[in-house]
Amino acid sequence: MKIAKNIMKIWNLHCPAHATASFLYAKAHFKKMQKEAKLSLNAMKVLEARYLNKDKTGKITETPAQLFRRVAKAVAQPDKKYRQNPKKAEEEFFEIMSSLEFMPNSPTLMNAGTDKQMLSACFVMPIEDSLESIFTTLKNMATVEQVGGGVGFNFSNLRPEGDIVGSTKGAASGPISFMRIYDMATEVIKQGSRRRGAMMGILNVSHPDIVKFIAAKQKYGMLKNFNVSAAVTDDFMKKAVKQEEFWLLHPATKKRMRKVNAADLLELIATNAWKTGDPGLVFIDEINRKNPTPKAGRIESTNPCAEIPLLPYESCNLGSINLSRLVKNGNVDWDRLKRLVHTGVHFLDNVIDANKFPIEETAEITRENRKIGLGVMGLAEMFIQLGMKYDSEEAIRFAESLMAFIRKEADAASAELAKKRGSFPNFKKSVLSKRFRAFRNATVTAIAPTGTISIIAGTSSGIEPLFAVSFVREVLGGQKLMEVNPVFEKIAKERGFYSKELMEKIAKTGKASDADIPEDVKRLFVTALEISPVWHVKMQAVFQKHVDNAVSKTVNLPESASIADVKKVYLLAYELKCKGITIYRYGSKPGQVLYIGENVKAHAEYSGGCATGECSF
Repeated sequence: MKIAKNIMKIWNLHCPAHATASFLYAKAHFKKMQKEAKLSLNAMKVLEARYLNKDKTGKITETPAQLFRRVAKAVAQPDKKYRQNPKKAEEEFFEIMSSLEFMPNSPTLMNAGTDKQMLSACFVMPIEDSLESIFTTLKNMATVEQVGGGVGFNFSNLRPEGDIVGSTKGAASGPISFMRIYDMATEVIKQGSRRRGAMMGILNVSHPDIVKFIAAKQKYGMLKNFNVSAAVTDDFMKKAVKQEEFWLLHPATKKRMRKVNAADLLELIATNAWKTGDPGLVFIDEINRKNPTPKAGRIESTNPCAEIPLLPYESCNLGSINLSRLVKNGNVDWDRLKRLVHTGVHFLDNVIDANKFPIEETAEITRENRKIGLGVMGLAEMFIQLGMKYDSEEAIRFAESLMAFIRKEADAASAELAKKRGSFPNFKKSVLSKRFRAFRNATVTAIAPTGTISIIAGTSSGIEPLFAVSFVREVLGGQKLMEVNPVFEKIAKERGFYSKELMEKIAKTGKASDADIPEDVKRLFVTALEISPVWHVKMQAVFQKHVDNAVSKTVNLPESASIADVKKVYLLAYELKCKGITIYRYGSKPGQVLYIGENVKAHAEYSGGCATGECSF
């Protein structure tokens, strides 16, 4: 009813004399649109809070359908530049979004067709060892975050704490102190009144302050706007396995500062990650082995969720295909997937031309390389609909063939665009020139975490397994939303074992395995904390084999997991050539995004299909 009233406000703006009629129209319009797009109540809450345009008084001024139309129209406009039909592109873009089969990253949904028109999610900014560079980058970060982007930094160029500053003969405060300044700045910058900024902070494992960095987030609330990762090299990982000593080097002079045991340092990283989830690991040599434009520079950092390694000042935009919508009668609709890939690449390439970049250096290098990141969400539901258990060799084999298909079609789409529009300017200097005659984008694929866009699409995040069959998600500045997996709900109703009591019981643990339901259903609805860490890493690795950028994936560990379990994950991820790895042990932070067994009473509001299916007023 609240949503219907808010939509009524929209129509009242156009026809205040017909309040009752506009309410009935708004209600009918929303029900029709919801039926067509199958928007959930949670999706509507997220759209209302974050994405739908509002006037100066905070009143919503568009429906979800109008949002998708706004975005489709704005992103289609660059087709004019290439003598193509923008109206045709607009209809294609609108159709894949309104059907919830594809969603672009949040800044595109928020800003396309508005005065901001800043459409990229991912940025990397360089930091050199001078106050001028540190605070110029701080200003650039604020500019990017204000319009919805996330920023990654590598702080390794900064001299270590206690080092002598030549100009003043004083002692340097070290990279951690400047990270705190960046963190505080982000804390007070609210992105377009819709979300707070996110950052990635990276420090090379050879930096003399690496031990301080590893422990930087041990106190809850410190650097809370940062994800932090240690950039580890092949040399370090090999020495850690052999328990050999490793030199820490002065970042400017490369002078050897002191020796540490590499195995002890890896143990320290694992211990801190076990305690708080931070830091992660970035396998920086593997990233640069796959750098498509090595002549344009070395990659030192990633975006905040680590799925996009970028050069200094570079940006990237993302979009994800909803795999849960592509299973028909127990089979993948490969033809539909192919069309979605080609339309998705077209959409994301257009975003680069439609974009109003906040910083000139970013505009320049982004247009030189034209990186995009097309990925997926809803993998867990696709497995379930295909009758595959997530933690099985069958699922691993299928996942590899699936991503190989997507990459093949994404490459074909980029090559096709290059014939019509030209290759990216750095193409001849790139490694791609050895494989293609023409290519539009230096990178084409990435696996993003998908966060709120997966809520809109009504599916699971990225390539993650189900976190739980029923759980509470904290979003939108602390609001808690109860979620029930729609595929489970559908199967339970079709097979006659659905009940409110069953859902309340499952909500207490999040696991179908604890419920009195058919065994084959229990087998398919395995959750993240029930899956062995090995399967998490294997799934990430098979996707990484066929992804240009990187894969955002969290290895969820139960509360009972050990530090030794964390180290095993690290070593396996390195062995299987992942570009980075992140673990999270359930309950290791006082506050987290997903909860099991909390606010069970809240389910009453969503029972009867309203959690993720169609809802009546």
